[in-house]
Parts: sequence; C-alpha cells; structure tokens
Amino acid sequence: MSHTLFNLSGKTALITGSSQGIGLGLAKGLIDAGANVVINGRDREKLAATAVTLENAAVSVHQLAFDVTDPDAVRTAIDGFERDHGAIDILVNNAGMQFRAPLDEFPEPMFAKLLATNVASVFHVGQAVARHMIVRGAGKIINIASVQTALARPGIAPYTATKGAVGNLTKGMATDWARHGLQCNAIAPGYFDTALNAALVADPEFTDWLEKRTPAGRWGQIEELVGACIFLSSAASTFVNGQTIYVDGGITASL
Repeated sequence: MSHTLFNLSGKTALITGSSQGIGLGLAKGLIDAGANVVINGRDREKLAATAVTLENAAVSVHQLAFDVTDPDAVRTAIDGFERDHGAIDILVNNAGMQFRAPLDEFPEPMFAKLLATNVASVFHVGQAVARHMIVRGAGKIINIASVQTALARPGIAPYTATKGAVGNLTKGMATDWARHGLQCNAIAPGYFDTALNAALVADPEFTDWLEKRTPAGRWGQIEELVGACIFLSSAASTFVNGQTIYVDGGITASL
C-alpha cells in the first residue's frame, strides 16, 4: 500500500519557472512519480527546448508560457488550460528571483520586482488554480519558500521579507482552502547548488562558511528536493496543511 500513497499517475502538475534550476528538477521528479507536467516560463523558445528534454512516453509534457507577475495573463493561461486540457491537480509555485545589495543602498525598483516575482506571483497563480480546485473539492498547492523564510543574512533583506511572506501566505491559503479539500504547503530549500546561487557556489570563502554552518556540511543538490515535493503532491499528505518543510541539511535547526 505504501507505494500507492506516492503514486501520481493520472495527475497533472503545473510548475512555474520550470525551464531551469529547481523548477526543472521538480518537473523531472514528478514525471518519474507518474505525473503529467505543465512547464512554465516567459521565454517560449527556452520552454520548448526544455520540453524536449522532458519528453516521456508514459506521461504528457505541456508548455504554458505566461508571466507569473501579470494577473490577467495568469488567469487567461490557467483558465485556457483547464478548458482545453483538463484539471491541474498540483501546483508548484516555484518562480522566483534574487537580488543582493546592502539594505541602505537597495534599489527601490528591485524591491518592487522582488515583491512581484516572489510574492504576488504566488497569490496570482495560486488563486487562479485554486478557483478550479475548489469546484472539484481537491487539489495540492506547494509554494517554494526558502531557508530565508526563517533566517536572515546581510545583503538580502528584501528577499528575506518576500520568503517570509510566502511562508505566511501558505498558512493563509491552508486556512481559507482546506475546507474545500485543498492541501497548501511550502518547501523551504536551504543552500542548493543552482544557477541562482552560482556566484556563491563559486566563492570559496562562502562555501567554506556554508559547510561549517550546515550540519550536513555541504551544498544541497536539486534532486534532494524531489521527495518532499512528491510527498506534498500525493495522497500521503491528505491531512498536512499550512506547513513549511525545511529541506536544508539542518541549517535552521542548529546555531
């Protein structure tokens, strides 16, 4: 029975920002668990190239190009997909960005862009998908938070604020939508070897600090996020709601 709890066959998952990095890794993992996937990004050519790498005879791979920060574009894309292809059973709100600068010098336009990309997009896409899930009485929403949902570091205060907001928005989604049969949770990655962190990975001083600060003693690998995503996408988590699961090598557990 245990293996059936994690079987996603017949389910369809939309992963925002999935043409690279964590989103692409999660798309691959959900495909391996049997899910059909809908990959998303703004660059249609990049999205098409990514779809080719994901082609799998056992499942369907769809492309849905839209800007997650544009509420009209979000609603048009989500409603159109539901009309033409069927239900989105699982949403992974992964799209996000980072910008580093001292707080007293942080550019106002970049602060606004961080809010739009990291917080408003979770609201816009989450709401658009949830409206269909509520009618069906079932659905899984997984928001990608961060170790910065709980911790701060110099130079990224606005990013930290956005990821704190993602954690609390996740609680709000669960509070409003659990009664409709939705499970809304978050995954909070620690420090992972991704394109977003390329500058830090390439910095020997930072890597040395990270290895000493993290109980696991290393950077995380994208594949290590897949298990949590499958769990939260599956029947194994039907009474898990409003939670943030830290996949961080123990960094938030240790001083």
